[in-house]
Amino acid sequence: METALAKMSQQRQVVFLTMLLLLWVSGSEAIKYSMPEETESGYLVANLAQDLGIRVGELAAREARVHHRGNKDLLQLDAETGNLFLKEKLDREGLCGATEPCVLHFQIILKNPVQFFQTELQLTDINDHSPEFPDTEMLLTIPESAQPGTVFPLKAAQDPDMGSNAIQNYTVSPNLHFHVVTLSRSDGRKYPELVLDRALDREEQPELTLILTALDGGAPRRSGMTTVHIEIMDINDNAAQFVQSLYEVQVPENFPLDALLVTVSARDLDAGIYGNIAYSLFQGDGDSQPFVIDEITGEIRLSKKLDFEVTPYYNVEIAATDGGGLSGKCTVAVQVLDVNDNAPELTVSTLSSPIPENSPETVVAVFGVFDPDSGDNGRMVCSIQNELPFLLKSTFENYYTLATERPLDRESIAEYNITITVSDMGTPRLTTQHTIKVQVSDINDNAPAFTQTSYTLFVHENNSPALHIGTISATDSDSGSNAHITYSLLPPQDPQLALSSLISINADNGQLFALRALDYEALQAFEFHVGATDGGSPALSSQTLVRVVVLDDNDNAPFVLYPLQNASAPYTELLPRAAEPGYLVTKVVAVDRDSGQNAWLSFQLLKATEPGLFSVWAHNGEVRTTRLLSERDAPKHRLLLLVKDNGEPLRSASVTMHVLVVDGFSQPYLPLPEVALDPTREEDNLTLYLVISLASVSSLFLLSVLLFMGARLCRRAREASLGGYSVPEGHFPGHLVDVSGAGTLSQSYQYEVCLSGDSGITDFKFLKPSNPNSLIPDNYMLNS
Repeated sequence: METALAKMSQQRQVVFLTMLLLLWVSGSEAIKYSMPEETESGYLVANLAQDLGIRVGELAAREARVHHRGNKDLLQLDAETGNLFLKEKLDREGLCGATEPCVLHFQIILKNPVQFFQTELQLTDINDHSPEFPDTEMLLTIPESAQPGTVFPLKAAQDPDMGSNAIQNYTVSPNLHFHVVTLSRSDGRKYPELVLDRALDREEQPELTLILTALDGGAPRRSGMTTVHIEIMDINDNAAQFVQSLYEVQVPENFPLDALLVTVSARDLDAGIYGNIAYSLFQGDGDSQPFVIDEITGEIRLSKKLDFEVTPYYNVEIAATDGGGLSGKCTVAVQVLDVNDNAPELTVSTLSSPIPENSPETVVAVFGVFDPDSGDNGRMVCSIQNELPFLLKSTFENYYTLATERPLDRESIAEYNITITVSDMGTPRLTTQHTIKVQVSDINDNAPAFTQTSYTLFVHENNSPALHIGTISATDSDSGSNAHITYSLLPPQDPQLALSSLISINADNGQLFALRALDYEALQAFEFHVGATDGGSPALSSQTLVRVVVLDDNDNAPFVLYPLQNASAPYTELLPRAAEPGYLVTKVVAVDRDSGQNAWLSFQLLKATEPGLFSVWAHNGEVRTTRLLSERDAPKHRLLLLVKDNGEPLRSASVTMHVLVVDGFSQPYLPLPEVALDPTREEDNLTLYLVISLASVSSLFLLSVLLFMGARLCRRAREASLGGYSVPEGHFPGHLVDVSGAGTLSQSYQYEVCLSGDSGITDFKFLKPSNPNSLIPDNYMLNS
């Protein structure tokens, strides 16, 4: 940026100084100096202080400097002494050229105040250049018939010096035939002319060599020389004659272009231009002939391709013309020899494409072959690739048919590129190839094929209607409408399965949709067949098996089997006051209609009258005491238990029961009213309760024995009819499941339950441990 600003400042100064200089030049008289050119540098030109009438010290104080229009420092000023020196050697010709006089303009610039002085330096010429001719040799061609006094212009020499230092005259070396005269142009420059003094004779002296000299007027004089070569031309008194009048040439038709056929030769007794012979094609239709001739050497070359089949013979007339216009003629006979230069030609007459697959011996194409050559060069053989299922058959001369060898299969190869190769028997053999593209059209010979032999689809229960549950895909190797597949549901093998209300299929893409919400507890899996039919005629079809597996969701809360919660009065258990810690008060039994982890149940004690007295086992639902009972403990306790599954989201059920503390099981049991008893009647009521409890237990024991015996007889009858399987009776929401080892109960707490359809709380009893190997349907899980 600083450099740019400095340059701009300098430019402004130059413009300002130039304007002042112009004003000064227009109104002042220049100081003139003169000196010869080529003066050495350091030469003292003048003392400016004296010439300008200025004190020596004033030049330095006013910062005097020399300025030249070309911005080139040619002079150097010593401001201390006022001397003006030559800074470099000056060349007048380089500075002024042909301008005379050569004056260089300078300005002396002073500051404070600004003052300009115009100065002129004239360079005088010295003889520092010799004359020079533009060419070292001049050539003149003069006919021997030229008359004395004829003037022949010569090229002038050049001398950059001026005045007397320039060229003054020309001289020529002594001879018998010519002299030179010096003439001046309008600008004063001298030029020479050669004047013939004596007639020339080519036979006596065919050429002359003269020395032309240019002299300047300087001191000492300088000179320059050149050679003038004079050729004497002969008079044309002889015509050209060929060595032979007839040339015979045999050339093959594949002769390369620009190759030499023959060289003709003619002679002329004259010399000079009259003895120089130029050869040319003489015939009028030369443009149609494939030959060219070198006009100097007489070499005849081939310019166009020869074709024996078009023109087997050429007669070419050649003319030889000398410089005077006299000419002679000869004939060149060119015989074209035939070679095998034509490849066979193949033309397809008919082509059938596409052709249907599975069609035997179908004619695909009819074609003809032709070779313009003759003999072996015109004999041809025709072939195709060996691995193709096609055959070539010759019908009549040079005509063939291309037919299928066997039925084609479009699914294997849908398109064939058949290359027909035709070769002649010439040397070298020429070959032509033609490729035919044959497409195979489709017929419906392939049934749709499913991508899998069977499909298993999974769908969660409680799905939304019209849910896309999967896609059945089939492919057909045919094409077009033969490959257009339509999907459909086939009638189910199980007549009870209402398939049309469960599943629908998109006929175009095989997408399966569930029409309604599925219930795992009602239908866990079902199977059906899907058919795929193509659009061919006749239509082909196939089918596949589809199995839909319904996945369980946690949509059922646990159901408490024991103690039942739908009784009119709350369930009450008896607890002896002398019970040890860990005493089994009761066992909560619950089931869940779901499966898997959705049916894994756990138990939790939510609320109790005495929080630290009872506990429930999380995995089996057993309610046990945690310590000994004391006199301070209430005689009646209310427990609230929670049964929850392991599903997502978690579902649960609550169990409410009462525990009555008694002194022994002999004491009768009566349900206590919810209201508080009179303290005075508490002892009498307790005795009454113990009597009632003892009677109830005895009745229940007898009833249990009867039920046990009936259940045994009932199970044996069913085992006999069902092959040994034990199924409990009664009215349940579903079936019971044995979870031995895999459910939430341990091995020691598995029971069989027999419950009548309208039983109450007193009708449910634990009969006996069940057989761990018995088979029970897996729709429900029993937690005991």
